[in-house]
Amino acid sequence: MITAVGHADLTPATWELVRTELRAHLRGLPRDVPSLVRAGAGLPLAFGRVTHELGHPLMVLIPEHGDSSPSGDGGELRAHRELLALAAQIRMLPFDPLDRDACVSADERLVAGCSRLLAVWDGSPSSGQDATAHMVAYARARGIAVDVVWPAGAAREQVRHAASIRVS
Repeated sequence: MITAVGHADLTPATWELVRTELRAHLRGLPRDVPSLVRAGAGLPLAFGRVTHELGHPLMVLIPEHGDSSPSGDGGELRAHRELLALAAQIRMLPFDPLDRDACVSADERLVAGCSRLLAVWDGSPSSGQDATAHMVAYARARGIAVDVVWPAGAAREQVRHAASIRVS
């Protein structure tokens, strides 16, 4: 089984580069090798689409918290529904998708169940928002093969800070 984790703040041009590289990785595997992803927008949806496009079975982990429906913007709900439609198998996993620590624990379970991790990662350390470096270290510590997916020209969105209020 193979899974993907990574940065969510990629530039629009980077998403296409990443999808191309994900295709290349999956094309090198037998078609019966399943892919596993945690339901969500961004990388989970991109990986799910590529997996389905190439004919690999897709297993989707969805949160078993409350009504299991994602909250937030309509994009999350559409991604959640699309992944469920693409899935060959669905697994419920008890976690709160709004709790970062619960999401990291869910991703650890996702990674632990795989033999290969595709990490869409620029090599930066984990931050309060992004746990990609942690997932790479977690996989490597367990002997899980890690392929870093960071194509030439890839970039993350620039962080925009709120304007400071000036008092004159």
